[in-house]
Amino acid sequence: MTSQDKRVRRALGACAVLVVGSLTLTACGGSAKADNDKTSTEDSAARITISAKDGSTGASINATGVKVSGGKLTEVKMTVAESKQAVPGTLSADGKAWKPKEQLERGTKYQISAVAKNAEGRTSAANSIFTTVTSANSFIGTYTPDNGSTVGVGMPVSFTFDKAISEKKAVQSHITVTSSSGQKVVGHWFGTQRLDFRPEEYWKAGSKVTMKIDLDGVEGAKGVYGVQDKTVRFTVGRSQVSTVDVNTQTMTVVRDGKTLRTIPISAGTPENTTYNGQMVISEKFVQTRMNGTTVGFGGEYDIPDVPHAMRLTTSGTFIHGNYWYNKGNPPFGRQGTSHGCVGLQDVQGAQGDTPAKWFYDNSLIGDVVTVKNSPDKTVAPDNGLNGWNMSWSAWTAGSAA
Repeated sequence: MTSQDKRVRRALGACAVLVVGSLTLTACGGSAKADNDKTSTEDSAARITISAKDGSTGASINATGVKVSGGKLTEVKMTVAESKQAVPGTLSADGKAWKPKEQLERGTKYQISAVAKNAEGRTSAANSIFTTVTSANSFIGTYTPDNGSTVGVGMPVSFTFDKAISEKKAVQSHITVTSSSGQKVVGHWFGTQRLDFRPEEYWKAGSKVTMKIDLDGVEGAKGVYGVQDKTVRFTVGRSQVSTVDVNTQTMTVVRDGKTLRTIPISAGTPENTTYNGQMVISEKFVQTRMNGTTVGFGGEYDIPDVPHAMRLTTSGTFIHGNYWYNKGNPPFGRQGTSHGCVGLQDVQGAQGDTPAKWFYDNSLIGDVVTVKNSPDKTVAPDNGLNGWNMSWSAWTAGSAA
């Protein structure tokens, strides 16, 4: 073999290596393209998200649901894990979200299975078994007034929590109270379980108040979380403030700046005086039982059918009808004969045209009854819904937000 032949064969061998290398690279390129196609297909699949992760505890009783991207939900089943009881739900119009119709129970294990399809008809599935937050690890606030109610101008928004709150700022900042009147509304803490909201002065008559409760998942104390998520709306009615003057034993009822009526009353005796101050009607009863033993008076009285009774304090002060008034006493409007309540002339059975019935029929929860010239002290701001007896500076000082 000549040296020239050797050079040709080496060149052909080198070319052969290059060709093989080229084929290998081409094959790899083809393989990469196939992998990319597969990834693209996977990316186009419908992706299901169940808000409560599989195996989780402490799931929300409000926000648990199913969502899908890149497709539509075709089937969602939710059951109580133990009993297999179905949990009804609603699917959004676009098929992208599903949620339970009702709030879930606390401390309960649930199961969700969901199926979705993408535009090409490819199906995806997801499952989750989870447990909602327990009663021991959650807190709830009982509040007043109720949604849709019409109340008097003195009605505060008042929350009583079922557990002590240490993270007051976090809790208060997730409750907002606004009024169509534009009045600034501030919260005030009474201890660790009560939070009230009010403006500096009484609500403007006719205003609309909105309370947004966004406590779901908010940590109120170590390891204790809120579960409430709702909006409450109520209306402030006409302005009515009634003033009881113990000196004259009369009550003057003023509505929207005009005196409607002056009514003779019977306040507390010198031994059992009536609180001074601004007191808000918090409950109304056509008839109710009043037993002295429940408020520290022993067996001095037990009346099963006190008519037209309206609560002014938690400790037991009412403005109510009195049918048992001793006829040997001076008439109403002359002297105080009660155990601290404000009595109005009435008849047994809560029937008839009496001053007590008139006042009851013309009063709203949230109306203000102010007592003056009594030898007693001013009622405590947290004894009932009576925060109006606190200065605005003291009120705002009790805010955590």
